[in-house]
Amino acid sequence: MAAAVALCFLLREVDGVPQVLLGLKKTGFGRGKIVGIGGHVEPGESDAEAAIREVREEADVGLRHEDLRDAGVIRFVFPAKPEWDMRTRLFTALRWDGEPSESVEIAPAWFDTATLPVERMWQDADHWLPVVLEGGKVNIVVTMDNDNEAVASSESLLF
Repeated sequence: MAAAVALCFLLREVDGVPQVLLGLKKTGFGRGKIVGIGGHVEPGESDAEAAIREVREEADVGLRHEDLRDAGVIRFVFPAKPEWDMRTRLFTALRWDGEPSESVEIAPAWFDTATLPVERMWQDADHWLPVVLEGGKVNIVVTMDNDNEAVASSESLLF
C-alpha cells in the first residue's frame, strides 16, 4: 500500500518576483536533493494536519488550516521498489507565522519560481511543480524507472 505523504509549498513575492520555499534534504529518503517541505501522514491525522505539522517540524513555520490551498495529488509508483510508493497530497500557502529556519532534516531556502533548481530535485518535479506554483491543481501518476531516479512515465488524470 502506498504511503500517505503531504507537502506544502510556501509562496511569496520579493520585488515582484514570485518565490517558493524548498529545502535541501539532509537525512533519510531523498537525502541531498532539493525537495518540498513535508512528510508522512501519521495515523489519525488528515493530510492538512500532516502538512501543518511537517512545516512546523522541518522549517519552524506555523500554518493554519485556512492558510492551506489544495493543489492536488500525485501518486508515485516505484516498480523496482514498491515499498517506496506514495500518495502525495499537495498544498500551497501564502500566509504563515515565523521565518523558515533549518532543522535536523531540512535546510530551507527561497527559490525564484521561474528558475527552480530542477537539476538538484527529483526528476519528476518539472512535470508538475510549475503548474502548482502557478495556482493550478494536479492529479498525476508518476511512474519511476527501475533506477528509482528517472521518470518512466507521467500521466495526468481528470478530476
